[in-house]
Amino acid sequence: MSASSERHFKYLVFIGRFQPFHLGHKAVVDEALQRADNVIMLIGSANLPRSLRNPFSVVERSQMIKGAYSDDEAARIHCVGLDDALYNDTRWLQYVQAAVKSVTGDLTSDIGLIGHSKDSSSYYLSLFPNWAAISVPNYKNLSATPIREGYLMGATPTPERTPDSTRKVLDTFKKTEEYNQLQEEAWFVDKYKKQWEDTPYPPTFMTADAVVVQSGHILLVERRSMPGRGLWALPGGFVNQKETLLDACIRELREETRLKVPEPVLRGSRHSQHTFDDPYRSARGRTITQAFYFQLKSDASGLPKVKGGDDAAQAFWLPLAELDPKQIFEDHYAIICKMVGL
Repeated sequence: MSASSERHFKYLVFIGRFQPFHLGHKAVVDEALQRADNVIMLIGSANLPRSLRNPFSVVERSQMIKGAYSDDEAARIHCVGLDDALYNDTRWLQYVQAAVKSVTGDLTSDIGLIGHSKDSSSYYLSLFPNWAAISVPNYKNLSATPIREGYLMGATPTPERTPDSTRKVLDTFKKTEEYNQLQEEAWFVDKYKKQWEDTPYPPTFMTADAVVVQSGHILLVERRSMPGRGLWALPGGFVNQKETLLDACIRELREETRLKVPEPVLRGSRHSQHTFDDPYRSARGRTITQAFYFQLKSDASGLPKVKGGDDAAQAFWLPLAELDPKQIFEDHYAIICKMVGL
């Protein structure tokens, strides 16, 4: 991406997760403040539960960003939360456009994109042909991932990698129970991954998940164990060596929900299936899941009885209108949206 070095913009847009905001990000914002009247920070992975990949809220990340600048500079920086739309680029583009418009008032203003293409996650820069783009060199090859992972394991980020404002937010968060829970999960995942460190190649896991819907309700479970303990999830789990994906899905569904529907009826209610393979969808490692969508017929006697079992603390039917991405594990909200058409 390129743009005239002399060009000045009314708005420059910087899209990222900033988990956490580090000096590499700050170098991009510094350049944007020189090149534009206003800088729009679209803070990705908004409205998700805290996790090892997304431990900090939009408010906390906004404090990291704005706190790194003087009051006058901070007044020109507009922080806007940006929801994820995994497996749906069109919806994500709509979210970006709406977020930018919330600041600019329209999408015909003098708008540009700024950032650096550090990896495949920056592919979005090619999705906005109407906006000029400015490339900023990667500052000292900094990445948020090792900073975040070290912090969640108990380390303190250094001034060589993070601004004071970020360390202040991190120090405050470290004193919370939420940090303690994430740190426990970080050590759990680290131990989990050590089981596979001597394999010749990093393993890829296969799971199957059930999307069961009846009368505008979806069947969910509450996770009993880490990672994601206490979050809502689709019934599902790992595929055994000698079973098909569908058999694994139905087995896990039975084990976790005790769903009172005869298996022939369940198999006959299968509507569709889809593979979900975002590389970062699971903290435990590369995990691909096959989701099966079951549409159960409405029944005057009500929804089938369910009861939590195995890895599920409880199983329950939830009205689709009450789905809350802040409560849902990993990418299961995106899976539901894709399968059900929300």
